Amino acid sequence: MRTNLILLGSFLGFIGIILGAFGAHGLEKVLEVEQIQTFETGVRYQIYHALFLLFLGSQKFTSHKINNILFWFILIGVILFSGSIYGLATNSLSSFDFKAIAWLTPIGGSLLIISWLLLFINILKNRNK
Repeated sequence: MRTNLILLGSFLGFIGIILGAFGAHGLEKVLEVEQIQTFETGVRYQIYHALFLLFLGSQKFTSHKINNILFWFILIGVILFSGSIYGLATNSLSSFDFKAIAWLTPIGGSLLIISWLLLFINILKNRNK
């Protein structure tokens, strides 16, 4: 599972850097400043969680079960949170109205928050071992 965490972290980091560069250089002429800032928020949180996954994969104080839960919560959280933000920021460029799925953003954000909370609780429970 640790390898899967590192693989997912590496992949999300890779995609995040590409999307960040695209947002900074490819979208600057077609989106308003506020839309680019929104897009960058999605990139920033994706990168934060890529680094979080790399950290999780490199440590040994969480169990396989917790790592598996964190893997899925972070993956789904990034897809829903950052993915919906990317769609909302570029809504004017698409024929699909991403405002219709804006309710996914807080669900994804909640999964990301829960991931951090699960790690915190796990560390507290196991700190004396």
